Amino acid sequence: MVEAQKWTRRMSNPRLDTAATADDHVLDIPTIPTAEVKNGIYTFGSHLTPNLLTALIIASWFMSNTGVLLLNKYLLSFYGYRYPIFLTMLHMLSCASYSYIAINFLEIVPKQHILSKKQFFKIFALCAIFCFSVVCGNTSLRYIPVSFNQAIGATTPFFTAIFAFIITCKKESVKVYFALLPVVFGIVLATNSEPLFNLFGFLVCIGSTAGRALKSVVQGILLTNEAEKLHSMNLLLYMAPMAALILLPFSLYNEGNVARITLEKAKTDSFIILLLIGNATVAYLVNLTNFLVTKHTSALTLQVLGNAKAALAAFVSVMVFRNPVTMTGVTGFAVTIMGIVLYSEAKKRSKITTY
Repeated sequence: MVEAQKWTRRMSNPRLDTAATADDHVLDIPTIPTAEVKNGIYTFGSHLTPNLLTALIIASWFMSNTGVLLLNKYLLSFYGYRYPIFLTMLHMLSCASYSYIAINFLEIVPKQHILSKKQFFKIFALCAIFCFSVVCGNTSLRYIPVSFNQAIGATTPFFTAIFAFIITCKKESVKVYFALLPVVFGIVLATNSEPLFNLFGFLVCIGSTAGRALKSVVQGILLTNEAEKLHSMNLLLYMAPMAALILLPFSLYNEGNVARITLEKAKTDSFIILLLIGNATVAYLVNLTNFLVTKHTSALTLQVLGNAKAALAAFVSVMVFRNPVTMTGVTGFAVTIMGIVLYSEAKKRSKITTY
């Protein structure tokens, strides 16, 4: 709140008014209400302790990340909605709409603008890689269990190290490369013992993981100029509609007029509309909670949570969908996660010694 200001009233000749006291010369200016009071609202989390707020954000992050995987799996494998490209396009449209509201109306971050054609094409290139990664990831859920999908996805640092070396010639320390060995060994172990192994599903999931790693490396190269760097939420605001436009012709060519098919299905089963809206909303919440976790903790915490999320999503999917698992597969997954933890620690120590 803004404290009341006190203004001293000027007299034309204060000596003539000798009886007046100091208080008589003071005018009380009413306090100026803040924007939150004017609107009758308070900033979310203002009445919560920092620790409780952080805990709620992390819990929301776990629920949204696990939820979108389970919903995608349910839609694509069990519900019979076999249109992964169209589903991804809906996710992008949802992210574009919610991002516009969050930035332009809720003002969760300051809005940034694309400053040049060069910057636009850089973002478009990232968007193309992003589309490839997400579509491959969603497609893989039609053919392989969520648990296996997450085991493969955990190998992202391995592909990141490879692309960083190939594209930028960046070399890591020997300890970092050794830490990646359990990652590879674990996924080989899990693959050989996966009861529901599907070669096509495995390959597109590898493609999704490699695409995610490639995007992070390319983003570090293309958006190095401080003037061109965009906040993650602003980057999503511009990438999401671009992604939807890229995916539209591919969806029409490969899947047909899915919008018409969906509306026809909704006439007999209205639950599909609710399911798609909920799924697209959760897809946006994944991006929003990623930002909030990083803001209230750190990027390293987000990386650690990512490892825990993979294990949690795998466990929940087995409980929900009852897909068979083997002890060797569980061991392989555990070895992969252990390798990721070792990799993160080796990277952190490598940065310390560099400085």
